[in-house]
Amino acid sequence: MKLFLREHLPLMLFFAVQMLLVPLLYWLAGEGRPFTVVLYGVLLSSVVLLAYLVYRYLSHRTMYQELSSQELSEEFSNPPLGDAPLPEAIRERISHYERLYREQLHRHQSGTDQHLAFVNRWVHQMKTPLSVIQLTLDEVEEAPAEHIREELERIRKGLEMVLYTARLDRFEQDFAVEAVRLRAAVSESVVENRKLFIRKGITPVFRIDDRISVYTDAKWFRFMLGQILTNAVNYSGSPGKKIQFTAEEAGKHIKLRIRDEGIGIAPEDINRVFHPYFTGERGRQYHESTGMGLYLVREIAHKLDHSVELESTLGEGTTVILTLRNAAIQGTSHS
Repeated sequence: MKLFLREHLPLMLFFAVQMLLVPLLYWLAGEGRPFTVVLYGVLLSSVVLLAYLVYRYLSHRTMYQELSSQELSEEFSNPPLGDAPLPEAIRERISHYERLYREQLHRHQSGTDQHLAFVNRWVHQMKTPLSVIQLTLDEVEEAPAEHIREELERIRKGLEMVLYTARLDRFEQDFAVEAVRLRAAVSESVVENRKLFIRKGITPVFRIDDRISVYTDAKWFRFMLGQILTNAVNYSGSPGKKIQFTAEEAGKHIKLRIRDEGIGIAPEDINRVFHPYFTGERGRQYHESTGMGLYLVREIAHKLDHSVELESTLGEGTTVILTLRNAAIQGTSHS
């Protein structure tokens, strides 16, 4: 109704001016007829205007209600705006824009799907020569072979990051939440990165109860752990340090703490390390950071209904805290 009144306010103002001019002209013409005739003319014109406004509102009421509604859908719709010429023209224009929108959306989704398929195929193709090189290294002298293995490992992790980054936009189609043994999942991630631990001289320390289970997607959770472990080991600084894994119950959740004894994070960088491509002063110093690891960890954690936090003291180490859903408590509540 407010929209209707705003649209017809100029008409009503012009009509009011017209009704003031009629008595003025009557007065200027001199007395010849009773003034009641003028009042009757004004009243009759007002009734005609009111009838027109009522007709106009009733014929366009649905359109005004739809345009005034605060509830907007995420996609274009084809609302029933009425059969009058103006609502019909608006509905046809909306339908036209809706078709254009859906065509553009389809082209975008098709291009994205093709890009994702290409990335997946390319990454898997790159893994084949890496495996061949890995086997060939068995015939090479130990010293140069170890250096090449280190570089191959970095390439493998880079390809893995590319693959998971490309899949992130299609996350909803590529995950399955289930109860996962936390200690086993962490141990598997450490085993996958054992060469990095050995090369850097870092020792993992586990303080996780074997009975603890959490709800997560095993594949994505293992990737998250891999990114956290890579950072923890690379920034440990010198050999002989430890990375401690502890887990504690917190109501319906489990808090997994991964603490290293490395260089720590500068206070001004704490709130920025989850930004994409941010490396910070320490990352530039050690040349080990891509700036994407913790960003992907946070994005995946959010999609899995986990949370991730950081605690760090410069020169003493960093603790990554993952808050996960406790499968034991959730299972009990459903039984």
